[in-house]
Amino acid sequence: MTREQYILATQQNSLPRTEHPQFYPVGIYGWRKRCLYFFVLLLLVTMIVNLAMTIWILKVMNFTVDGMGNLRVTKKGIRLEGISEFLLPLYVKEIHSRKDSPLVLQSDRNVTVNARNHMGQLTGQLTVGTEGAVFEHSVETPHIRAEPSQDLKLESPTRSLVMEAPRGVQVNAAAGDLKATCRKELHLQSTEGEIFLNADTIRLGNLPVGSFSSSSSSSPSSSAPRQTIYELCVCPNGKLYLSPAGAGSTCQSSSNICLWS
Repeated sequence: MTREQYILATQQNSLPRTEHPQFYPVGIYGWRKRCLYFFVLLLLVTMIVNLAMTIWILKVMNFTVDGMGNLRVTKKGIRLEGISEFLLPLYVKEIHSRKDSPLVLQSDRNVTVNARNHMGQLTGQLTVGTEGAVFEHSVETPHIRAEPSQDLKLESPTRSLVMEAPRGVQVNAAAGDLKATCRKELHLQSTEGEIFLNADTIRLGNLPVGSFSSSSSSSPSSSAPRQTIYELCVCPNGKLYLSPAGAGSTCQSSSNICLWS
């Protein structure tokens, strides 16, 4: 640099500057700052309320690592303890209670249990209403009983009622009467054993009375006293009828009733 250039540069730096520097503020001020603080405070309050509500829900619903409330998730499935309410249909593979407590299903109306195959077709149905339990198809169970002091009634209004078992069927009424009625025929069948009726009094009402054939020599006369003792006879087809009792068996002489059956 020459001397003249140095002097010129020095003179220019020594001259007073008439322009004032301008400063631009950086940040948020005024009403914008107040709004930002308000939203931050509102967000903090919302987070605290949500955290408190979450803790309250966990406490009320009794959430644990094994489940929630009366519901427990185990290796064998789901376990419910106490009383549970279902507002929508429940689809399960198996329902059973503990060995020392019963299983209770309760509804304001009827309780219906459906069984379906893999195609979704209905294969069995159980409906419990005010008149009892209604089964759509056959039922397999080792024991059927009524509540204490209540009657037990098995009824098929439009079809036949069949009870069978490979080792026998036992019907017992310990403190009441046993009554079996039907519209058409009542069959008691034992394929390999016998039908045993054990009671102090066995009554068979409305049995037909056989009459003597006209060619029989043992036909009673018109002056004979009124018959009060009868003999119980059976036809080859199993039909029972009464025959007037005599000194010997009179079933053969009055067996014409078997021809009508």
